Amino acid sequence: EEDSTNSFICVLKKMKEMRLMEKVVEETEEAFEERMEAIAEQWRDLHARRAQLKAHVVTSGTTVKENERLRTQALNKAKEEKEENTKKESELLRARRELEALRKQHQKLSKKLLKYSPFKRYLENVVENSQFRDIEDIISYYKALVRTRKDLLQSQWWHRQLMEQSKVLQQQIKAEKEAEMLQCKKDLVQLKESFDQAQSDIRQWEDRWAEVQDSAARKGTELKSLSMAIQSLFQ
Repeated sequence: EEDSTNSFICVLKKMKEMRLMEKVVEETEEAFEERMEAIAEQWRDLHARRAQLKAHVVTSGTTVKENERLRTQALNKAKEEKEENTKKESELLRARRELEALRKQHQKLSKKLLKYSPFKRYLENVVENSQFRDIEDIISYYKALVRTRKDLLQSQWWHRQLMEQSKVLQQQIKAEKEAEMLQCKKDLVQLKESFDQAQSDIRQWEDRWAEVQDSAARKGTELKSLSMAIQSLFQ
C-alpha cells in the first residue's frame, strides 16, 4: 500500500508536473505564436519599409538629379549674376568717373562763367543800346560774321592758290615757248646753213654745167670739123 501510495503520489506529482509542463508548453507556444506573429508583423513592416525605401531611393535619385540640375542652374545663375554685377560695377565706376569729369567740367565752366560775367553785362548793355533783341541774336550775328570772314579767307586763299598756279603755269608755258623758240632758232640756223650749202652746191653744179656745156660745144665744133674733114676726104 505504501508503495501504491508512493506510486500514486508520484503519479500525481508527475501529472502535476505534466500539467505544469503542458501549461508551460502552452504558454511557450502562445509566446512563440505571439513572437512569430510579431516577427511576421516585423517582416511585413520590413517589406513595407523596404518597398518604401526602394520608392524613396528612386524618388531620391530623381530628386538628386533634379537637385543637381537646380544646383547647376543656381550656379549658372549665380555666375551670370556675378558677371552682371561686375558689369554693373564697371558701368557704375565708369559713370562715376564720367560724373566726376562732368563735375570738374562744371566747376571749370562755373569759373569761366564767373570770369566772363563782365562780358555778359557788356552784351546786355549792347542789347539795350542796339537793334539786337537779345544776346543770342548778337551771338548769331557774330557767328554769321565769323562764317563770312572764314568764307572770305577761304576765297582769298583759293584766289592766291589760283594765282600761284596760274603763275606756275605761265612760267611753264613761257619756258616751253622759249625752248620751242630756241629750237626754232637752231632749226633756222641749220636750215640757213643747209640753204647756204645748197646755194654753194648750186653754184658748183652751175660752174660744172657751164664747163660741161663748153666742153660739149668744143666737142661739137671738133665733131663738125672732123665731119667736114671726113667729107672732104671722102670727096
